[in-house]
Amino acid sequence: MQTFVIAGGCFWCLDAVYRVLRGVQDVVSGYTGGTTVDPTYEEVCTGSTGHTEAVAVTFDPEVIPASVILDVFFTLHDPTQLNRQGVDVGTQYRSAMFYDGDEQKALFDAALERAATYWDGTIVTTLEPLGTFYRAEEYHQDFFAKNPGQGYCLAVAQPKVNKIRASYSQYVIAA
Repeated sequence: MQTFVIAGGCFWCLDAVYRVLRGVQDVVSGYTGGTTVDPTYEEVCTGSTGHTEAVAVTFDPEVIPASVILDVFFTLHDPTQLNRQGVDVGTQYRSAMFYDGDEQKALFDAALERAATYWDGTIVTTLEPLGTFYRAEEYHQDFFAKNPGQGYCLAVAQPKVNKIRASYSQYVIAA
């Protein structure tokens, strides 16, 4: 198993997308990249903690290659938007990849290079060493599945899930 910690806007969307992929064993929503110890959602939302909403995606590279996990990341969010994704604005929504060692950093660098070939504009995704990853409150875990009729889920998360289902159908779990 391998785990990547990535951030690209609201963690509800990343969580929802990665849960539909074969080979993904676990997705944990949380906070990383900041200075506050054990931050709460309310604290992270202020933008003052330095943390971003992120997910820890644990997957089996024998079932779904690491490159696909990372290419999905660059497909499901806009890495050219600085400190925002759509209407979600602030450093807590930045696009970032948190590497755990040189091997992951190399994989992340390669993914950034691939992404640059299909995104117009400058990619602002940061590569940061992984520090402490704090698990978000339980109500954030698998939020989309628990709240399918919620407005944000319908307007933002569902279209991203649909896009990944269409673009990466060979890796999608049958519904």
